[in-house]
Amino acid sequence: MAGETLADFARRGEVSISTGPFGSALHAHDYQPTGVAVVPTEAISPRGLLHDRFVRISREKARELERHKLQEGDIVFARRGVQACGISTRVSATDGEVIAGTGVITLRIHARDRIDPRFLACAVGSADSVQWLKHHAIGATMPNLNSSVILSLPTCLPAIAEQRAIAHILGTLDDKIELNRRTNETLEAMARALFKAWFVDFEPVRAKLEGRWQRGQSLPGLPAHLYDLFPDRLVESELGEIPERWAVTSLSEVSSLNPESWTKRTRPGEIRYVDLSNTKWGRVESVTSYEGEDAPSRAQRVLRPLDTIVGTVRPGNGSYAFIVDEGLTGSTGFAVLRPLRREYSELVYLAATARESIERLSNLADGGAYPAVRPEEVSATQVACSGLDVLKEFSQQVGGILARMADSERESRSLAQLRDTLLPKLISGELRVPDAEAFLRERGL
Repeated sequence: MAGETLADFARRGEVSISTGPFGSALHAHDYQPTGVAVVPTEAISPRGLLHDRFVRISREKARELERHKLQEGDIVFARRGVQACGISTRVSATDGEVIAGTGVITLRIHARDRIDPRFLACAVGSADSVQWLKHHAIGATMPNLNSSVILSLPTCLPAIAEQRAIAHILGTLDDKIELNRRTNETLEAMARALFKAWFVDFEPVRAKLEGRWQRGQSLPGLPAHLYDLFPDRLVESELGEIPERWAVTSLSEVSSLNPESWTKRTRPGEIRYVDLSNTKWGRVESVTSYEGEDAPSRAQRVLRPLDTIVGTVRPGNGSYAFIVDEGLTGSTGFAVLRPLRREYSELVYLAATARESIERLSNLADGGAYPAVRPEEVSATQVACSGLDVLKEFSQQVGGILARMADSERESRSLAQLRDTLLPKLISGELRVPDAEAFLRERGL
């Protein structure tokens, strides 16, 4: 099968391709809080479907869209978007019952005795394949794929036994990446739960007020030594009840907004660029390196560790992150919040990116095709703020959680890079499967 395209496989009935339902068949008003999952474009990532991006429809509506129901082993492509176009992933058993959304193209493998779905997903999801699809997509401003473009993708398939062996090797790396992702989801939830308990629900104060927390006693998440740091009364404020002696403040009072930008004179020789499209829900998914003079004109925001970045264009897309690496440059589409003190870092990040804060920004956004907010709206986010002693304790607890997440993310980027290096070598035969297996064993994988 060397040198063939997916169209050759389709002509032999080994694969088939289909597009998601037309917009006329699935409207925004069909979505509801619970029900059958639908896969939108933003739920497609190279490492699997992102369940937290699913939208839901009623069971009755799902029956109308039965022919768009996905099966385990299907490969789904993001059809449109400057960055998303060409990204694909394989549907797994853990994804449950899911239906393709309007921006999705589905490749289904029928001849599984000749084509391994895991291998083909790796092949069409490789960096070279994604680049090929983006290059051949229709339209410059908003690249768009169709079935014909995807079927034209050159694809080299070795014998089925070798496909399975290669898929197993790459799957080992993907499994570790997936484990890291799930671990980070849990850690992120822990950090946000602590922020909500201390600075939104004021659980420590309520526990004292209601007699559930006594001096010398420890509660879950509340060691005994914190007892005297929290007041035992709530008082009225513009945000409602807040702890006594606390104040309602905006993030502009604990952080500086867009504190540094490159100029033509100060721009370094190499720019490691972070764009909105590669920053999603707390993760910088990729960093692009440019020669200084070749970097996009929007590559101006100087980023430092402990900064919080929040996308101001379509803020509801969740383009935000907590910066942990040195030497990054952000797009002017970000509002950059730099804490005025080290102890403010975690508070600024969690307050600015809380679900309610992102919803507020989304509701404020205007501008037609590219709704946006002013950076000042991000720094105007309000939060009930305690004294420095409480913030130090909060920073110590949450800082450790965010550090563990950063370490896990670095490991995943390294594993993904290794995976993308091995794939073309394994397919071409430059690297033999036994040698690749020995290589991974040496690294404890």
